[in-house]
Amino acid sequence: MKRVRINKGKVGLVFRNGDYLKVLNAGKYWVRYTDKVGICNMSEPLLLTMELNILLQDEELAKLLSVIEVSENEIVLNYKNGVFNGILTAGRYAYWKGPTNYTFEKIDISSTQDIDIKYKSLISQPQLSPYTRTYRVESYEKGLLFINDQFEKELSPGMYFFWKNDTPITIKSADLRQKQLEVSGQELLTKDKAALRVSFFAGYKVVDIIKALTENQDYTKQLYISIQLALREYIGTLTLDEILERKEEVSKFVMASLKEKALTFGVEMKDGGVRDIILPGDVREIMNQVLIAQKKAQANIITRREETASTRSLLNTAKLMEDNKMLFKLKEMEYVEKIADKINTISISGGGQIVDQLRDIFSPSN
Repeated sequence: MKRVRINKGKVGLVFRNGDYLKVLNAGKYWVRYTDKVGICNMSEPLLLTMELNILLQDEELAKLLSVIEVSENEIVLNYKNGVFNGILTAGRYAYWKGPTNYTFEKIDISSTQDIDIKYKSLISQPQLSPYTRTYRVESYEKGLLFINDQFEKELSPGMYFFWKNDTPITIKSADLRQKQLEVSGQELLTKDKAALRVSFFAGYKVVDIIKALTENQDYTKQLYISIQLALREYIGTLTLDEILERKEEVSKFVMASLKEKALTFGVEMKDGGVRDIILPGDVREIMNQVLIAQKKAQANIITRREETASTRSLLNTAKLMEDNKMLFKLKEMEYVEKIADKINTISISGGGQIVDQLRDIFSPSN
């Protein structure tokens, strides 16, 4: 015989010839020398070395244990004295009923519902993160939840958590801010067969996320193509000169034609306009020549207009001098003053008019 001591907070499991015999609570006991006694700490889970069902046949031992069974598609949250202690996956577990208070919470992870808010504080725990899926909808977005490829509901901005299982869960989101779409370098033919390259920009905003993401494969691409077609439709009916003169009307036509169509894509057109109209090299050279010729013609008209005005002014002055001798004398003095600024010495004889003498001085004789 041998004596065994079991301390408080522990139990002993007696095995004889490899078979479980009985359980020993805290105290002192005599057992056969050949018996083996396993000491278990009641603050720790029971680590099984044999089939649990065999141990549970002992009613006294069964009263000391809490047995937790976890099936497939389940996890159990384990709390030790009210503090999260880990996760139990599919299997069978036994914990001692003793000084340590173990509690358990079973969760069906096959659920496709958003994780209950009471568990969200645990999602950051390393033990739990492999069993969760996390999605984020930004503050400027709106999302659509699809479960098993079926639309479920709209989602407002925020974080969303789902259990990880075999059911596919997808969140599609769309940016609700106003955005710009540019259709650049479009090769277009005018009514008179002139080739142009046109760049157009449009401002738009998603207003119906369900239409944008579920009823259209790529609403941005479809909007882009619609702008292209509207440009071709309008520019193909005008000549090159008409397009250059009615550039603003191109923008108005495109925006008007897109207004209703864009709503079928789930977007609303805000503004838009033609950024550039680029002419081919030879056409651009001809246009420059026409512009130069027009400016030269305008310059010639201005020059002739000024010459006419100057001649008319001289004629008016001559008539005034003919009618007013005093004015004639003043004009003589003005000419003398101007000539005196250029010539050091001028000799004038006493006879004849001063202007006539000056004319004889500066005009060549016949």
